[in-house]
Amino acid sequence: MRAKTKNKYSSPLAYSDYPSYRSELEKGSLSVVNEVERILVKIDQSTHLNAFIEVFAADARARASVIDQKIAHKTAGRLAGMVIALKDNLCLRDHKLSASSKILEGFQSLFTGTAVERLLAEDAIIIGRTNCDEFAMGSSNLNSAFGPVLNPLDNTRVPGGSSGGSAAALAAGLCHASLGSDTGGSIRQPASFTGLWGLKPTYGRISRHGLIAYASSFDQIGPFALNAIDTALLLEIMAGKDDYDSTCSEQEVPSYSTLIENTQENKRFAVFKSVLNHKGLDPAVHADFHQQIEQLKSKGHTVEEVNFDYLDYLVPIYYLLTTAEASSNLARFDGVHYGFRDPNATEPEEVYKKSRTKGFGKEVKRRILLGTFVLSSGYYDAYYGNAQRARRLVTDYVNDLFKNFDFILSPTTPHEAFRLDRKDADPTVMYLEDIFTVLANICGLPAISVPTGLGSSNMPLGTQLIGKAFSEAELIQTARQLG
Repeated sequence: MRAKTKNKYSSPLAYSDYPSYRSELEKGSLSVVNEVERILVKIDQSTHLNAFIEVFAADARARASVIDQKIAHKTAGRLAGMVIALKDNLCLRDHKLSASSKILEGFQSLFTGTAVERLLAEDAIIIGRTNCDEFAMGSSNLNSAFGPVLNPLDNTRVPGGSSGGSAAALAAGLCHASLGSDTGGSIRQPASFTGLWGLKPTYGRISRHGLIAYASSFDQIGPFALNAIDTALLLEIMAGKDDYDSTCSEQEVPSYSTLIENTQENKRFAVFKSVLNHKGLDPAVHADFHQQIEQLKSKGHTVEEVNFDYLDYLVPIYYLLTTAEASSNLARFDGVHYGFRDPNATEPEEVYKKSRTKGFGKEVKRRILLGTFVLSSGYYDAYYGNAQRARRLVTDYVNDLFKNFDFILSPTTPHEAFRLDRKDADPTVMYLEDIFTVLANICGLPAISVPTGLGSSNMPLGTQLIGKAFSEAELIQTARQLG
């Protein structure tokens, strides 16, 4: 069935972009206090979605009052009154943090992460922490210790993962923007499933300080937004050098919010033949993607099909390396220092074994076990070493491709949001949800998903652009021509 692109999903929010909302605040026709109350009421009416693990109502009300005063005195920051939801793996001082896992039961953060601190410094309001796949491991938000999140556009379907709660909160109008983390597509896939803009920046563009690590060489913080303007503004504020993160780039941060308004010159887009001919590509997604190609060509851009023989190797590369890193990163959650501890454990070894066995969910344990095996003596070079070499091979190929092209164009996901009750006897079926998104993380490149149409069940479809390192301004600017 052909995609119904004429009825593209639109946001339920009253304001189409933050500058319009901010203009109303400055004219006095709106107040931050009233807006926060409106959103809190809507959150209360939407608890069935299970998007929020905790709502910071008292904090939000207190900040709203202060920000209204700042607006009146013309001293407010660039995000004054913007209500933002945080994925439950981002640190906010004196607030609970769990990565949607029982293992971090009762834990409270001692500091605020750099990206969040920069938003607060510009007078954003953090409305709460959102549900996610446990330790950001999943593509459905079915792996949370707090239960699944429902897609607000169809409550029988998933919102995607792992940042499903952040996507659902924004798609339901429960905030103006939200933050997620993207290790293999965890911002872009939920954005596609819920009709949002979702950006994974270049590795190192935004500091990871204050993000609970899943796989440190893949993880990136990024925004969910309703449009290009908000995406660019949030990136501009969060990006930049950070002394707390040695992997954070020292490159100067451009004025993304200004640059995306520049006149767009014609670009060259590469489309992988292996993606176009992929057996798992839904017919509606295929039709919508071809429509995007024709639309770009009609505007004078060049779209060229190219060979890419590594598509089927991307998911194995990704899971071998990320599970290895997860095995190391999650070793610190042991039931000794903080979080959940099995009350029946008495001996030190029992504390470790029983606390981790009961504290971690099934999917997290599966990935820790796989990662530990990958790193074990006798298998290290065969699996981890070869995966690293394959990562370099793919990265070199893509960087060479960018000598002749500006962007790689693809569907974000092979299909629209799937049903909550979909049965996957083999966990690798779920892992293949990331087949089009993991490339950007493997290579450390920026990528964005934008809503471009509707599928056969009237659910949103997304198109993905991958760009050269630190080309976010071009990426966001060009993404405006899709849809």
